[in-house]
Amino acid sequence: MTMEGLQSSLWIGKKKHWTTLCAKCLSWTPMDRQNRKNKDKSRVVPVSEVVAVQEGIMEFLPYRKVQVSERDFTVLFVQRSGHSPRWTLGRRVFSAPSRDLRELWVSALRTCLQQHIRCRPQRLLVFINPFGGRGHGRKIYQSQVSPLFELAGISTHVLETERANHARDHILKKDLSGFDGLVCVGGDGMFSELMHGLIGRTQQEAGISENDPSATLEPCSLRIGIIPAGSTDCVCFATVGVNDPVTSALHIIIGDSQPLDVCSVHHRDQLMRYSVSLVGYGFYGDVLEESDRHRWMGPVRYDYSGQRAR
Repeated sequence: MTMEGLQSSLWIGKKKHWTTLCAKCLSWTPMDRQNRKNKDKSRVVPVSEVVAVQEGIMEFLPYRKVQVSERDFTVLFVQRSGHSPRWTLGRRVFSAPSRDLRELWVSALRTCLQQHIRCRPQRLLVFINPFGGRGHGRKIYQSQVSPLFELAGISTHVLETERANHARDHILKKDLSGFDGLVCVGGDGMFSELMHGLIGRTQQEAGISENDPSATLEPCSLRIGIIPAGSTDCVCFATVGVNDPVTSALHIIIGDSQPLDVCSVHHRDQLMRYSVSLVGYGFYGDVLEESDRHRWMGPVRYDYSGQRAR
């Protein structure tokens, strides 16, 4: 691989493609029998959105398996769909004329990926709320998210919460060294727990009183990833644009981040709550309090509780 990148003809299925790799992108263009390139059908994938490179032919769905092959390699990447915010895992199997060329491509791709490693999480602390939404948090994580994290080489420590504020208390009291991110699998309430715990922990370590409304808070060094598994998932929708676990997992894998403004509410020099979505009281608070008694109903509990709280 030179400073200009790597270029060669590779096969995708039964079609020859002129394939190019540079520091920023991987592209492939179909060629006809006279080796003329059809640039209208070129495909470009940013290296920053490549999830994994595997020797051989890798199948990921419905389960992961690799077929050994001396000339093939598989690239898995973020696949976008037009203007939709929903992402899926794209896959292309390339075939090289020789094993040596295959090895050159795999090595070059992994070298390019190393440039983005520092922006990506390597070890995550995952909190799952098994009671949120319709109670599908564990299943969503195990079937849709965990395989993607494993594919991307991300190690995880998973904790299922057993009570309200379990995640917040864990973050406030336990050793978080060695983790470069937190992930909540749940709804807005679960995200709120992680946010309160992380902001509180950061201020404690910085010697800043959260009860002082005039204090400038210390920014948090860890980031929070959200896997939607709640009833409404408003924060996830506001940051990613869609409530889809695979989309959120891929954003986490490639190191995407979205800064959020945080509002604090104080009363008589006492911190009441942080918020990134909305702060409400009166009727809205009554609806939320009532809806908490009917979680078994799923999202419809908000309509039901709204009628009862009138």
